[in-house]
Amino acid sequence: MAVYRRSYRPYAGALTPAWSRWFILFRYSRRDLFRSKFLTALFVACFFYPVVCLLMIYLAHSVSFLQEIGLPGGFISIDNKFFFHFMSVQGVFAFLLTAFAGPGLISPDLANGALPLYFCRPFSRAEYVLGKSSVLAILLSQITWVPGLILFVMQAGMAGASWTWANLWIAGSLLLSSVIWIAILSLLAMALSAWVKWRIVAGALLLGVMFFGAGFGQAINAVLRTFSGNFLNLAYLMGTVWNALFQVDVDHAIPVAQAWIALLAYCAICLGLLIRKVRAYEVVA
Repeated sequence: MAVYRRSYRPYAGALTPAWSRWFILFRYSRRDLFRSKFLTALFVACFFYPVVCLLMIYLAHSVSFLQEIGLPGGFISIDNKFFFHFMSVQGVFAFLLTAFAGPGLISPDLANGALPLYFCRPFSRAEYVLGKSSVLAILLSQITWVPGLILFVMQAGMAGASWTWANLWIAGSLLLSSVIWIAILSLLAMALSAWVKWRIVAGALLLGVMFFGAGFGQAINAVLRTFSGNFLNLAYLMGTVWNALFQVDVDHAIPVAQAWIALLAYCAICLGLLIRKVRAYEVVA
């Protein structure tokens, strides 16, 4: 615009509240995810097992129908093990969804040098990380604790108040087990994405951390005749915590408290690596 015209006018509209500006990152990042037909199909496939569980709850309270097809009335049991298996299956789907969706959240910004463009605007590093991580957090919540609580409410409505009050702790277990798994997957995927900068390699590394860590941990246990290698196996640590939350009687090689500490330590390490890498500029020696 030519200066001599003096027709420039500053923006006089309403300003976005400072506390909600990170929603902009969430909105556009989530929209970019569902441009992929494969991710959309995978996300839809994640709801197949919750629908099966919904039918199982309905059949469990349809004794006459079960008798007609020749099955006993207590053939389907809706208890803590039922919801534990639900979380186990959905946890696998959450990992697969993270492996394909997570690495693409930060790596393009770092590879193309876009972080200075973000941070020259009223965005802090914490808001940037919150905006990006909320994409995975909400996406994984939609396939873990949200359908889990829906199943619990349906079971509570059919079983009555006595079952609900006796098993109310299962709802808390569903929520807590989902939150810790979502936190680990989100922080791990974003940390690997920030340090590798290539989306495909970051996704492969996420798969490698899970499977190579499990194999390397078993090798340590076999060679050194110890159980310390299980601390490298995120799936084993998560299974130990889930068994304790859902009160499933399974013998574990490491105590539940140590598994909790290890998982929280993984979260802290990933968050530290992420904050260290996410900055407006990088000094190269």
